[in-house]
Amino acid sequence: MSLKKSSTTHTRFLRRGISKIYWLKKINDPMWPTRTEISEPNRFDLTNAVSDIEGWALENDPIETPDMGSTFNSSIPGNDKAENSSLTFYEDRHSDEIEQHLPKGAKGYIVLLRKGDIPGSRSVDVFPVQVATRAATYSTGNEAAKFKVDFTITDEPSLDSVVPEAFHTLPKPVQHEDCDDNHEHGHHDHNGDHLDVTVTSTTKAAATVREHSDEE
Repeated sequence: MSLKKSSTTHTRFLRRGISKIYWLKKINDPMWPTRTEISEPNRFDLTNAVSDIEGWALENDPIETPDMGSTFNSSIPGNDKAENSSLTFYEDRHSDEIEQHLPKGAKGYIVLLRKGDIPGSRSVDVFPVQVATRAATYSTGNEAAKFKVDFTITDEPSLDSVVPEAFHTLPKPVQHEDCDDNHEHGHHDHNGDHLDVTVTSTTKAAATVREHSDEE
């Protein structure tokens, strides 16, 4: 008996180089972050400095419900909880920009774009947080200097939110350098004579014009 391979393509990927990690100062509605909110200056991109990540998951504390009719200990969903989470960063020798954004006690949002910045993708997780501790890690080993930031989850996270549409800018109109005043305000007939064209009235079907030749 042979198993048929599913026709649905499952595209697997590596989170490194794809997922984004942002620190946002404010969000109006965590379920619907806007493009303005996930852009600068409200956004501070942490992605390239992150060495390690722990937590950032919504968990449930189940309630056991055993009964006399069975020896199986059944359970029902209980309270949701989000364990304290952390980010470990590479320490910059010449800059303290991350430390300035994440001092102890700072409140904001850690936003994870799991599949990258793909507008319309339901892959944004928003965690309301407060910085609990921030401390450098010390080692005599052959490794880069790092520091760890621990966060407390202050409210229920919003999972699987939609990546907002990107900004769209209109292209600039094409300007032709060889256009002079004659081209802008009039036309030439087949003999090369200049004709001034003035629109005197318009309708939905046609426009009535008067042509002034150079002889008038």
